[in-house]
Amino acid sequence: MGVIRLLFLSDTHLGFDMPQKPRIQRRRRGEEFFIHYHKALEPAFSGDVDGVVHGGDIFFRSRVPVDLVQKAFAPLTEIASQGVPVYVVPGNHERSSIPYRLIASHSNIHIFDTPRSYILRTAMGSILFTGFPYERDNIRRRFPDVMLQTGWKNLKADIYLLCIHHCVEGASVGTQNYHYTFRYTNDVIKINDIPVAFTAVLSGHIHRYQVLQKDHAGNRVSVPVIYAGSTERTSFQESGEQKGYVVIEINAKQKSLQWTFHPLKNRPMFQIEINAEGMGAARLKTVICKKLDHLHSDSIVKLRILGELNNEVFSLISASSLRAMVPTTMNIEAVPLNYRKYSTK
Repeated sequence: MGVIRLLFLSDTHLGFDMPQKPRIQRRRRGEEFFIHYHKALEPAFSGDVDGVVHGGDIFFRSRVPVDLVQKAFAPLTEIASQGVPVYVVPGNHERSSIPYRLIASHSNIHIFDTPRSYILRTAMGSILFTGFPYERDNIRRRFPDVMLQTGWKNLKADIYLLCIHHCVEGASVGTQNYHYTFRYTNDVIKINDIPVAFTAVLSGHIHRYQVLQKDHAGNRVSVPVIYAGSTERTSFQESGEQKGYVVIEINAKQKSLQWTFHPLKNRPMFQIEINAEGMGAARLKTVICKKLDHLHSDSIVKLRILGELNNEVFSLISASSLRAMVPTTMNIEAVPLNYRKYSTK
């Protein structure tokens, strides 16, 4: 018996930095999110997988234009039409539902719009996909009840996979300077509450690729929780994270699986801190240009400006002034840290 191969991606955040009527002309990142979305789907387009799971947050927010939904679901519909089933978990950015639901309608696109289960039958064995949309109401307490609503206990398959969009106990985010691990809050699922009948959990919501295999006490758990992470960086807190997607190989006979993370080539991101206390505009411009000189022209940059700034300096770090200093391929913004309401996005 061979293996069943699944493609798992999540948190594509399509529509990010993609205004319908942009007020200014500058390089936008919106198309990059679609480029990496399509690259992550390539194994499905080429027929190398038996199914696709999207772990949620297809879109960057809940209210999006209809043409964005059409553009997002076009590749999924194409994959589904080739005979490859697609499973989608509505995330928190979709407010637990897919907008313009009819656009996503296809007999081979399965959406966890309510707690439910689907069975995929292949020559290599069967998989039960169980899942539910993002739950805002104390999922920590309600998780066992929501799982019962999926009806998974009444169905039989060789492999059981739970598809969700949630924080599970032990998931972590952050940078070297700030690191946070989710533990005890109402929006965190207890890892030991996951039924042992499941072979793995495929979850979106956490943007960093990681696989949870131990509980908070350090004991190995029977059900690994796989986070594919996002396909593109949405925040400078993610600047050091490698983005990509996961291919999972399942041996139904042995009731086992293996996963492989496939990185995507994202643009470099940098945060640069400058203490501008006492600097005039000319001096600060020299410092900024020197800081940017060694960066790749394709970079995404945030300048964190410290110190009291005069009006001349404010003018220098305006969005238009900064764009004039750098190649048109670079995205740049400045945030004066002493003035919280001021930003040059």
